[in-house]
Amino acid sequence: MNNRYEIVVYWSAADECFLAEVPELPHLITDGKSRQAALRNAEELIDAYLETARTESWPVPEPKGRLAFA
Repeated sequence: MNNRYEIVVYWSAADECFLAEVPELPHLITDGKSRQAALRNAEELIDAYLETARTESWPVPEPKGRLAFA
């Protein structure tokens, strides 16, 4: 698993589950019934995204680590 990308996990009352987003990779968001499940799903999604990106020759941003939001 590639865990160098930041993953933001938070509770969504509207969805009644935890959501996990990967801000550096476009449109990567997943969910889970627990924080751990959402995080695990996000890590699997990152791996799948990177594999597809290599196959399809998509540009892949370098992980920056912790992001700062204003």
